[in-house]
Amino acid sequence: MRGHGETALIVKVPESEPLVEPFRKKFDPSAAVGVPAHITILYPFKPLSELTKDDFANLASLFAHMQAFPFSLTTISRFPGVLYLAPDPERYFKDMTMAVTAAYPDYPPYKGAFPIVIPHLTVADTDREALPSIEKDFARACERGLPVASKAESVWLLADDSGFWHDARPFALGKGRR
Repeated sequence: MRGHGETALIVKVPESEPLVEPFRKKFDPSAAVGVPAHITILYPFKPLSELTKDDFANLASLFAHMQAFPFSLTTISRFPGVLYLAPDPERYFKDMTMAVTAAYPDYPPYKGAFPIVIPHLTVADTDREALPSIEKDFARACERGLPVASKAESVWLLADDSGFWHDARPFALGKGRR
């Protein structure tokens, strides 16, 4: 996440912190600017200064119509330059991304840079040459740490208005079972 005036919609995964924090501190620049371990729903989103009461009401309604759900982080995988944990199931995260993007078409995920959005929790965001070694060390740590069980109960709006990301507002997911 780059910052200064930007926002993001995320699902926090605090249960993963004991496993991923040592790696994120060293290899994920977003950790140093206040971004917790998370799965992104939409980044970048509308700047905080442009969000209106109607936007907040629309987001609250959109997420309230989606049920909370359990998920696990089960698999280590990679994008070019990124080591991540994949959630299972991933479809609910994709559903949330598609719903927000449908409601806010001017804000495609990652500015439209990727044709397919893959839900993930970033462990390392660094140069490609460093990833094999980081992945080996992380896989060793994961022998005792995976799977990580969690539950998506809210989506958080994070904002960066000063070079450091902070919680701006939570949006509760609906209650019930999937």
